[in-house]
Amino acid sequence: MQSHHDIAIIGAGPVGGALACALAACGRTVALVDKAALPPMEHPDFDGRAYAIAAGSKRLLDAAGLWDALPFPPCPILDIDVTDGKAGRRASPLRLHFDHRAVGDDPFGWIIEARSLRVALNRRVHEQENIRLRAPAQASVTRHSAGVRVSLESGEIIEARLVVAADGRNSTLRAQAGIPVTRLVYGQSAVVCAVAHEKPHRGVALEHFLPGGPFAQLPMSGNAQHEHLSAIVFTDRSEIVNRLGLLDDARFTREVAKRLGDHLGAVTLVGRRWTYPLSAMHAARYFDTRLALIGDAAHGVHPIAGQGLNLGLQDALALVDLLADAPDPGDPALLAAYQAARRPANLMMLAATDALDRLFSTNNPAIRLVRDLGLAAVDRMPRLKRRFMLTAMGR
Repeated sequence: MQSHHDIAIIGAGPVGGALACALAACGRTVALVDKAALPPMEHPDFDGRAYAIAAGSKRLLDAAGLWDALPFPPCPILDIDVTDGKAGRRASPLRLHFDHRAVGDDPFGWIIEARSLRVALNRRVHEQENIRLRAPAQASVTRHSAGVRVSLESGEIIEARLVVAADGRNSTLRAQAGIPVTRLVYGQSAVVCAVAHEKPHRGVALEHFLPGGPFAQLPMSGNAQHEHLSAIVFTDRSEIVNRLGLLDDARFTREVAKRLGDHLGAVTLVGRRWTYPLSAMHAARYFDTRLALIGDAAHGVHPIAGQGLNLGLQDALALVDLLADAPDPGDPALLAAYQAARRPANLMMLAATDALDRLFSTNNPAIRLVRDLGLAAVDRMPRLKRRFMLTAMGR
């Protein structure tokens, strides 16, 4: 069996899936292939994982028909507090506060449950007539100047004009193209979970810098079981995070509360805990013959600013804008334009998140004093604060 499509996408995660839906909505025919079956990714029970979606990235989810298909309501991020301190102690009084009203009526972004986006994606890829989904399926890809051939283990052949690698940090397609990668290892890991708390978060996100790494509290929408919920991203040195993984829920929750403070009242762990080693990476280039890299296949950053998924969604948005009406979606000039549009911004975010982690993940008293004074100074500079806010919103 053989079929012909405009574009083949390898990887049906949030970035690859959203790209497929947005391209299909533009009238492009898309083959979407993933080695895993999609329904098991949905995790029907609340599992504590969430995504921060910047306002600028929502445009892609709207174009893909995903935003309105989310089964659980997103929670707007209205304010962001940036603080510095030590675990178990009150944060420094020198802090930075961002209020979304300083740049308009829209929130900085939204926190959405990971399962919510997955359910919406699975629904949309099956509804779109222009998408041919093959999952689970193992794919072998060959590229030449005139097109792409995707051979599936079932014997099916998919012909396309362009293949998009959305297959993650260990991208097989990137390796096959011989594209070098630069990697940064931080010696840190992150624990991701969710907590219920007594007091409302009022849409305020917290980024609390600690010597071992940043601690983030992200506002989530409540549910029938818990009125007030927040996602937690708890970063520290890997050896400490590994020890935390051995604690029972009660002792782990006390460690969270030590870092969170008491502004939300008593907290209770909800759902599972997830642990991820942290690193950053960047591909030397984003394209090759009839090939484009997006998302984690092209780059990965420290989660200190919560921008990892947003960078991938912005990649996809740039591709949609370029491919929507292109006579040949695999044209080298078009792929070069995609790289020019996205690589500088992604490199800038990698450099910024790397510098922030190195600046704040230290207990040096002199450095701590300088950065606290820096936070307080920025808080008194409206124009600079506005620029930071617009960047966080993906504008």
